[in-house]
Amino acid sequence: MSKKIKLTRRREFSKDFKRARIREYESGEYTVRELSRLFDIQTTVIYRWIHKYSSYNQRSTVIVEMKDSATKRLKDYEKRIAELERALGQKQLNIEYLEKMIDLAREQFGIDLKKNSDTPPSNGSQQGRE
Repeated sequence: MSKKIKLTRRREFSKDFKRARIREYESGEYTVRELSRLFDIQTTVIYRWIHKYSSYNQRSTVIVEMKDSATKRLKDYEKRIAELERALGQKQLNIEYLEKMIDLAREQFGIDLKKNSDTPPSNGSQQGRE
């Protein structure tokens, strides 16, 4: 019976790399969890770097990240803007479609659906009564 040995590769990061990640965290660009996912680093390691290299987070300080961090709010706003742009595009397509239908009605049937305010009202419903 053979045993499989799993070797884990230990990565070492330079001080410049660590400090750059901490600057990104301190600036609000990324949360600890986002840095962890981006660089495949455990959150505990990042917290250790924060305590070691951060200018305002010391060992006795407890770091609490709010769910509504600046990064999350920014992503939510970007998502909302994309939704609104999509809705605006759909409305614009509807407007163009309706304007084309109005133009076709004028060309093929002689009906002017775009009336100016100085145009007298049509007698369309009264013609059948006379």
